[in-house]
Amino acid sequence: FPSPTLFRSGRRHSLPTPFFVLATQNPIDQEGTYPLPEAQLDRFMFNVLVDYPSQADELEVVLRTTSDEQAVLQTQLSGENLLELAHVVRRIVITPAMALVATQIARLTRPADAQSSERVRRCVRWGAGPRASQYMVLGAKARAALHGSPVVRREDIAAVAPPVLRHRMKLNFQAEAEGTTVEQIIQEIIRNVDSTLDR
Repeated sequence: FPSPTLFRSGRRHSLPTPFFVLATQNPIDQEGTYPLPEAQLDRFMFNVLVDYPSQADELEVVLRTTSDEQAVLQTQLSGENLLELAHVVRRIVITPAMALVATQIARLTRPADAQSSERVRRCVRWGAGPRASQYMVLGAKARAALHGSPVVRREDIAAVAPPVLRHRMKLNFQAEAEGTTVEQIIQEIIRNVDSTLDR
């Protein structure tokens, strides 16, 4: 893992490893915020939807944040440990057949692809690029490792496909008029990928 760098005022500054970026989007109030360009969005591995907490979780949040108790933070994982785990994830096996499933899911998001569905051609302005295939494979490897599997399974790819794809697809006005969502199209693609591979 090469050390990331930041270029500022013509000088190169090395950043610590591991280094990653988290960003949040608020779906309610956009004033004062601006959407990221698609080229920047594509560099985020996942787009994770965070819904309202359960009542039990919300109660815990309220109790913790309204008391005078000072939280004591304890290190759970060092940066070195995290880098070691990243190497372990990359050593999880993925067969060419499973890698083909990941690449085909990404390709089926593209309206110009010969095998894309009529709905994708009608509703998608542009689909996911090759980085989506890479992140689906890496995400599936990580999920397999978390589930104690030495190999990537189809369910691993299906589980990580939505967070990998939802910010890499741009729908058009037709989709909005029909009430079609990115989530619906992604689920349709996951269901249809087997038949497409058999063609």
